[in-house]
Parts: sequence; C-alpha cells; structure tokens
Amino acid sequence: MAALRGKKLLAVCAAVLVLCPVSAEEDAPDEDVSGGGIPVMEDPEGITVTGTTGTTQQMKIITREEIERRQAPDLVTLLQESLDIGLVRRGPYGNETDINLRGFDTERVAVLIDGIPVKSARTGDFDFTAISPGSVERIEVIYGGSDTKYNVSGALGGLINIITVKKQAPGLRLGGGFSNVSALPGNYYNQAGGRENPQWQDLADAQNLSLSAGLGLENFSWSANWFGNRAANHFLYTASDNSRRRREHNEVYDTGFNSSFVWDLPDYSKLILSGDIYSGDKNFPETGGSNAYGGWRDFSTRQNVMLDMPRIFRDDLAAEFSLSHSWQTLDYESSSEDALHKENTLTAISRWSWYPLEQLTLRAGGDYRYARIDSTSSGLHHGHDGGLYLTAEYAPHPKLLLVSSVKAVFRDAAAIPVPKFGLAWHVHEALTLKNNYYRSFKFPGFDALYWNQPGYYGNPGLKPEDGWGGDLSAQFRRKDWLHLESSFFAQWIENSIHWSNKSGSWRPENIAEAAFFGWDSRLRLEIPLPFSGAGKLIPSLSYKYLLSYVVTSAGGEHLGFSAGIRIPYAPVHTLGFSLEIPWKSGSLLLSGHYESLRYDSYTVTPTAAMNAKKLEPVFLLNAGLNQRIGRHLRAFITLRNLLNKSYQSFYDYHMPGLTLTVGMRMDVEIRRAAAAGERRGSVRSSE
Repeated sequence: MAALRGKKLLAVCAAVLVLCPVSAEEDAPDEDVSGGGIPVMEDPEGITVTGTTGTTQQMKIITREEIERRQAPDLVTLLQESLDIGLVRRGPYGNETDINLRGFDTERVAVLIDGIPVKSARTGDFDFTAISPGSVERIEVIYGGSDTKYNVSGALGGLINIITVKKQAPGLRLGGGFSNVSALPGNYYNQAGGRENPQWQDLADAQNLSLSAGLGLENFSWSANWFGNRAANHFLYTASDNSRRRREHNEVYDTGFNSSFVWDLPDYSKLILSGDIYSGDKNFPETGGSNAYGGWRDFSTRQNVMLDMPRIFRDDLAAEFSLSHSWQTLDYESSSEDALHKENTLTAISRWSWYPLEQLTLRAGGDYRYARIDSTSSGLHHGHDGGLYLTAEYAPHPKLLLVSSVKAVFRDAAAIPVPKFGLAWHVHEALTLKNNYYRSFKFPGFDALYWNQPGYYGNPGLKPEDGWGGDLSAQFRRKDWLHLESSFFAQWIENSIHWSNKSGSWRPENIAEAAFFGWDSRLRLEIPLPFSGAGKLIPSLSYKYLLSYVVTSAGGEHLGFSAGIRIPYAPVHTLGFSLEIPWKSGSLLLSGHYESLRYDSYTVTPTAAMNAKKLEPVFLLNAGLNQRIGRHLRAFITLRNLLNKSYQSFYDYHMPGLTLTVGMRMDVEIRRAAAAGERRGSVRSSE
C-alpha cells in the first residue's frame, strides 16, 4: 500500500510539473513585499494571525470595497459573483447551500471566522447566512489542501476565512441600510393545475434592514452590526412539464448581531473579544415541486477571546491565543419527521512564531476542539479532535521562499501526520511562481457516522478521507493595469465519502478512489479613460477547467478514467466575466457566470445508474449600479438573472428568474482630530 501511494504521489507531482500554466491572478490590494522581495500578506490591524505570510498557495481576496459594490444578499452569492465559485443551492436566500472549491464541497473546505474554525462537527457544514456581508471587512479564499497560513485541518479543497474584526479609526461611526428584492410576477399554474393571476406582492418579495456602529478611542475600539431579513422566496419557474409554476412554502425570517472589542495592550499586543448571535425561522419544500414542506428553526451563537502578542518575552518571538465557544440548535418539523439537533463546541488555539534568523521563520502551535452532539436523529455523542503543527519558512535567496510543514491531526486515540511542502519564487517584480505538494486528510462528521432515520442511515465503519495533491501557479502583475494568474492542480483521494442509494436507502460510503485535475485562470485589466466622465474601464475574465473521476466504487469495482463517472455537482467548465465602469461618485458593474453540465448524486451500484440525473448548463447575467447621493447617502440597484433563465442549482429545486434589488445605505462618521485632540464632525458615505 505504501508503494502504491508513493507511485500515486509521483504521478500527481509529475502531472503538476509537466502541465505548467502560463500565468497568474488578481492579488489582494493589501499585499506587501518583504523578506527580500517575497510577497507576504499581513493583516493590516495584526489581529487575525500574528505575522503570517500570505501563503505559497493560490489565494484570492474579497475586499470591503468589493462587498459594497456587489451588494449581495448573502455571503455565498458574494463568493460566486466575486470569484466565480460554484454553488449548489436548494433555493434563494436562507436555503441550504454548498460551495465548490476545486471539486470539493463545503464539508471538505475549512471555514473560519477571524481565524477560528466554525464548521459544524455534526454535519461538516456552515450556514453562511448567519453572517451578514455588511459585517465583513474582507474574505480570504485559499485554494488547495493542507493549509499552512492558519494550519487548520480538513481543508481538502481549500479554506475560507471571513474577517469581521477590525480596529476602528478614532471617532464615532454610525450606519444603516435598507433594501427590497422584487421577483417578476406573472400568470402561472398552481399545483392542482388551475390557472392563477399574477401575485403583485412578489414585487416586495424580500427585505433587508441593517444597522452598524463603531467607536474608536486611543487604546480601545468597539464595533457592532445588526441585520434582519424577511424573504418570502416566491418566484416563477418553469417546471419539468414546461408549465409556469410559483415557488411557495419557502419563507425565511432571520436576524443576527455581531460585536467586537479591541483593547491595545503594552508591546503592541491586543486583546480582542468578539461574538455573534443568529436566529432564523425557515420553511422549505420537501421536494422542488411539492406542496409538502418542512420548517427549520435555527439558533446559534459564538463567543471568542483572542490575545494577539507580536512580542512575547523577546523581540523575535510572537504568539496568538484564542478560546472560542459555540452553541447551535436546529429544530426541524415536517409531515413525516420531527428532529432536534443540539451542538456544543469548545475550541482552543495557540500559534507561535519565532524569527531566529533573517532568512528563517519557525512557526508552531496547536488546536483542540471538544464537541458534544445531542440529536434525535444520530443520538448523543462526544468527540475530541485537533492537531499540532510545525512549519519552517526559509528564504535562501531574497527572491525565494521555501515552506516545509507537518501537522499531526488527531481524533480520540488516532493521530495522522499531514505534511506539506511549498515554494514561492519572485522571478521578477512582475512575476511570481508558486508550487505546493501536500497530503489531504479529513475525518467523517458525526451525522455520516451515526445518522439513523427511515431511508437514511449513517455508517460507523467509514474511513477518513485521505489523499495527495499538488499545484503550480504563476502570477503576473504589471503595475496597476494588468493582473494575470493561472494555476494547475491535481489531487488523488482515497476513501472519498459520498451518500449513495443502495436497495432503496441512502447511506454514506467510502468511494475507494477519486481523482481531480484542473486549471484555474483569471485576467483583470484596468484601462484608463482620460476623455470621459469615468476614470477607467475594468474588465475581468476567469475560467476554470475541472475533471473529476470516481475511479473505483465502494464495492471495489474498478471503473477507471474511461468510465467517465464524475463527482456530483462538479462542472467541467466554469466561466465568469465582469465589466466595471467606476466614476468619482459611483460605479456600474456588469457580470456573468456560466457552469457546464453537472450531475446529481449517484448510486454506487449498478454502474449504469451513476451520473444518471443531469443538470443542464446555466448562464447568469447580472448588472449593478452604485451611486452616491450627496455626502452621506448611497443608493444601489442590482438586477440578477437578467435573461430570466429558469434553472436548477440542486436537482429538482428551482432558482429565481429575474429579480430587482433596490436599496440605500447611509454612513456617518464623527471623527476625532489626532493632533489637537479636538473633535470635528464630518459626514461621509460608505465609499
């Protein structure tokens, strides 16, 4: 077995080295160059992970300015529209959603808030609607397995870090916003086949209200954000019989609040207290076109204490400590099932950085998580997991950085080493090459192990997902007008876990082997327009090519690559484009997103049933306008699915056609003069 794994690793490495891409990606605006020319990424306030490098992996950033331009209703929509990340949605706002990074769904992507892992130990998922885009300062998306920036476990496809904490500028900040989403009314047929007239209340289908506040003093700052949503989620769609229907029984009412306190301590240290609370009452159809529906009542809260110490004991030693607690309840009721799930989680993290030489940085630390699951569907269970890591970052030349890391991940009595090696070569001021090789490893969630409901059963015999991967990327930047990035990646996974239908019951199985090969490229230009009202024209284009294969089935049947059995919901082609025209007081943004043919979940046996259900290709076209009105008010208008296409993101669950979002946002700042110590008032928009 060891020899076989070694051959597979060599094959992956060879593929990465042979298929070298042409060039690179849009970088984060706050990227700096230090350490002799190697790009490194530091948090501007130094409160996320102390002194960490950017990463040798492919990394993309969604900035606060991008969030305000997009005015997305939730974080998953923001991720898709900004980075063309694939989504698998059972409906619009508030419905279950999976993201897709390099062919891996949310269960195989690490999700963090302010550097702290937040995914459920029960399901392996994360409810992105629990965090409002208005409370987010920026989002970091790192692609590929075995992350070494935050050193968390389970990042087979990559990592998403949602940063909400930021030290406030001196003074007082107040803000608020409101928006309305209109669905397109029209004649339709009800479930009984009767013809219905347009429902004009769909013009007020969803509303969002948000409030924010921030206070910055000399050694202290505080920020808070609140949001509330009402989403009827009533919209017209084309059913399988080509008749027009109206989505019903999918109402969502939710609200959330988050706050953070930052205290400056001696030696540039900071103490950060942060937390959030979320509550949602949601209905959703049990199947896409069914009158039967269920109800979810969600409640979750998180609290985090973090001590960030850029200097501890000595000048060349830094540390970060955090302790987090989360509590989540999910109450589900339907005509066929009632279930109550409770999850209590405690997470502790320690990260250390030592700079013994100018060319060498050593990082070490560990994380521990205790989870208590009490579920009417899977029973009462306790779990302990975490890991210890050691990373060495060595720069033998000012333009070359080598990163070698190993993390021992454990659950209960099992401990598994997860190594990684990466390099970043700053070839030229405009060109950087990155190369990584890593092991991918993930333990199954509690639901996959112990679920017990009629027709759906867990599998206590599941093995952890395990595999190897590598990637090679190049990034080309020409001042501010040209950003070009390209990355090739390959991963081989053993014991990949997928729910499958055998003998009329669904059960998670270890698909013995699965392979992923892909190419991801992005081009962004900034074209000056000196003779027009707009300052510049910003076009961008992205393309992702992904081949995913189920190589052998859980029963040991060898399928090979020629069988062409694909991982569910992983399109071969994903294309995105945008055209932005900014001016002094606003901007116009046109964007499109295309995904090729996708497949629904498959049955492990017989082979003929695999990939039997198809989802047709989809193209979405959006347009948005932001305009400042006066000195303190900003209005926005967004049209989504301009072509009014009827499509499915998840099999048999339809998505909205054309929608119109209209909203306004106001931000007021009462700044404090730093030099004279006097207060002066100013009103500024959220630009």
